[in-house]
Amino acid sequence: MTRAAPAAAEFRASGRPHAWRAGLVVALALVLVGCGGVVGQPGGGAGGAVDADLAGSLSAEDAATAADGVNAFGFDLHAAVAEDGDNTVTSPLSASVLLAMVAAGAGGDNAEEMVDLLGLDGPRDTRYAALLADLVGTDDVTLAIANSLWAAEGYPFEDDYVSFVQETYGATVDEVDLGSQDAADAIDDWVGERTEGLIDEIAADLGLPDPQAVLVLLNTVYFMGTWTTAFDEDDTRETPFALAGGDEVDVPTMHRRDAEVETSFGDGFQMLRLPYGDDERFGMEVLLPDEDVALDELLDDLDADVWANAVDGLQPATFSEIALPRFELEWDANLNEVLQSLGMVSAFSGGDFTPMSPADPFLDTVVQKTYIRVDEAGTEAAAVTGGAMAESAGPPPFRVDRSFAFTVSDRETGAVLFLGSVHDPRG
Repeated sequence: MTRAAPAAAEFRASGRPHAWRAGLVVALALVLVGCGGVVGQPGGGAGGAVDADLAGSLSAEDAATAADGVNAFGFDLHAAVAEDGDNTVTSPLSASVLLAMVAAGAGGDNAEEMVDLLGLDGPRDTRYAALLADLVGTDDVTLAIANSLWAAEGYPFEDDYVSFVQETYGATVDEVDLGSQDAADAIDDWVGERTEGLIDEIAADLGLPDPQAVLVLLNTVYFMGTWTTAFDEDDTRETPFALAGGDEVDVPTMHRRDAEVETSFGDGFQMLRLPYGDDERFGMEVLLPDEDVALDELLDDLDADVWANAVDGLQPATFSEIALPRFELEWDANLNEVLQSLGMVSAFSGGDFTPMSPADPFLDTVVQKTYIRVDEAGTEAAAVTGGAMAESAGPPPFRVDRSFAFTVSDRETGAVLFLGSVHDPRG
């Protein structure tokens, strides 16, 4: 493969223009580390877009099933990484799609563990990709999804793996020197452009530049939406907020009076849904623990089923006032131990990745970084999930770079002919 790829795949649904930019961004990255050459030619349709037949084949039932898999894994992941008393912001969609792309190159027990964790029918189940296509099928908000592969020369990827990722996820390929800073800068620029600057650094988090890196796979999702009913900035004021330890602090809090929204109750919490846009397809669900329930207690019992039951129970209601803090958070974590605790063990310990490459790399690192901002106009958020694949490092080097001793001996008798110690090899 010697040609440069066309522009990365992009899918876009545009809604109402607005002077304020609000976004939900899911950016994910996969790095495969080793040496060799890429096998096969780029796949995918024109411009790398997801195949229209694939996107159109996703029934409402299949879309719900795919979303159930994302959610079940996402709530388990959040529970595993959340630390008592700490802010935690994860992206279930970002992590799920990344691992689905990795799973497409897995075999044997390794593939089975990943499929079970993600709720897929097989390692090359296409429902997640079709779900992405279904998500952009709206004109109520702006939602753009782009995928790209950045490949090093000479690494032996399996042609059907490369073709599957390209054709299913609409990815295109650029051939670069992943050991160069220029390539790292290009990757950061690509991500920054497609996330409206919300994610401006990913290469360094993936260990780039790295001469041993052979493939970077990126997916970005950009969401721009505004509240169906915005909060008036003039009504935002400092009000007390109770911290987990019992102390109170004053925080900027947004207010809406005579608010008509949807609400429901779960075990130990109340849910409030704040929709975006005219059609209200997308929205933020706020889960407020009962006064005698700590947030960490709620999180201990919160899973996808509890959340779904609360969503299913949402009913219209009118509140004299809604008060929501204006906030901005950042979070990051290494997910290796968490994923292994959830059952994905083989991928990190020499599991079968020969469907990805005959060189059979292993999953070395998975990390996620997130950002979210909520204000009077809406929500702006970003997530980056990265996975690093590596080949066995081989035996460690033996560098005689300090004082040493030596012998010259006879293997037959074991006799030592010479014995020495060297503090300065210059003599």
